[in-house]
Amino acid sequence: MSEAPTTTGPTVERNGVNPVPDEERRGTPRGLFAIWFSWNVSILGISYGIFVFGLGLSAWQAILAGVLGYLVSSALVGIIAVGGPRTGLPTLTQTRIAFGFHGNKFPTFFAYLSNLGWKITIITLASTSGAKLFARLWPSAFADGKGEGNVLAIVLWYVVVLATTMTVAVFGHQLILKVENWIAWLTAVMTLVFIGLILPHIHWSKLGSAPNGSFVTFIGGVVLAMTIVGLGFLNYGGDFARYLPRKTGARGVISWTAGGISLPVVVLLVLGVLLVASDPALGAQTASDPIGALTNLLPLWFFIPFTIVIVISLIAAAITGLYSSGLALLALGVPLSRAGTTAINMVVISLGAFYLLFISDSFLATFQAFLALISVVMGTMGGIVLLDFIRQRRLDWNVDLAKREGEGGRSGRWTALVSLGVASVIGLGLVTSSDPNIAKVVGFFLSDSAKKGVIGSTNIGVVIAMVIGAALYAFLTFALKITLPGQYASAPPRVTEKVAS
Repeated sequence: MSEAPTTTGPTVERNGVNPVPDEERRGTPRGLFAIWFSWNVSILGISYGIFVFGLGLSAWQAILAGVLGYLVSSALVGIIAVGGPRTGLPTLTQTRIAFGFHGNKFPTFFAYLSNLGWKITIITLASTSGAKLFARLWPSAFADGKGEGNVLAIVLWYVVVLATTMTVAVFGHQLILKVENWIAWLTAVMTLVFIGLILPHIHWSKLGSAPNGSFVTFIGGVVLAMTIVGLGFLNYGGDFARYLPRKTGARGVISWTAGGISLPVVVLLVLGVLLVASDPALGAQTASDPIGALTNLLPLWFFIPFTIVIVISLIAAAITGLYSSGLALLALGVPLSRAGTTAINMVVISLGAFYLLFISDSFLATFQAFLALISVVMGTMGGIVLLDFIRQRRLDWNVDLAKREGEGGRSGRWTALVSLGVASVIGLGLVTSSDPNIAKVVGFFLSDSAKKGVIGSTNIGVVIAMVIGAALYAFLTFALKITLPGQYASAPPRVTEKVAS
């Protein structure tokens, strides 16, 4: 059934995949900063710096490579976000303009799967982090034999995390803006205090001991940083910008989005590189258990509030991700309201997190390895959509093109789908996986030495697939100037029907 473009109610947001009406548009791009900042100011950012350094770079090379990778990938998310105010559509609905109404379901399914999967991981991590706090404060009641949180502690935090995430996500855009703004301030202040307490553990005299890596390794570091952070956000870059007025300046949308993403991860990346470069043993512990290794360095008076802030920052990421996954399910054609799809996703996420927390103790690594491979398709989709923005701008951002065939849109656009398919296959042939079973079906274009080298360790195939997909699409659309159905040379007549869900 169609999702009607209704006015936002006093409690729950009613807009789904319909274009947000102009009379409901409000705010400035500055409001985007808090959403992306609170999503990315996580202690996990420290381990990202350790990963980049681990490629074989010096401390200063790792910092430069990480910063460049973050800035480039975050800017791409910002560009994608510009489509939000121009059309009023969520990103995975606007992609129908590039891939067609039904053709869009293929990349949207993988985007939905990726979003849902990482939220399961985040909910799991938030629950175990809170349980560790209880175990340290009340070991007799909440600690197991190893000093970790027992089942009771995990269950309590699991319920709290799920309830908070579900409540805010169902209420929707306005509440998310308010909550994320407070979370951004809280996590920023606490992270600054955390950094001040961690800095004394850095041995500054040892920072220059690691030799410089090759130029190829440096490029690999840039690519690894891009795949760790920015490229994973391409499939929902415009979800939170679509309530901005239609004429909002692109520069503001791009800069505030990119700044919100890159600022926290850049600071934490630098801290991670400095830690591992000065103390390899601490770096190794942080890479495997960033929360446990780093919080153990804190005095108890700060460990308690900071652990709570860690959980809050993870909840912030879960809230925005759950909200976007509800929009993704609508884009797939599920005939429910936005609140309904959000509730369905919460059930799926809670079951997935329950499985990871209480049933399987060996599935998480395989699960994360599978989700990492989906980034090949996501990056390629992002490259194609970025190129299609040129066409959409020429067509005056006509939202009718996101509708079914006969209502202004097309069922599928083969130029985009072929480009996505070809580039994704090439990308999968150029990436590796840490999971031995998944590794057997990827990397088929790489030699054994290449799999163990910079190309394999950085999964540069994700960016290669993105570039190839965009280049092939540009060749078919702009060089050959193919004008088959769905590829208008000029703006088609507008129709008045609603965008279907």
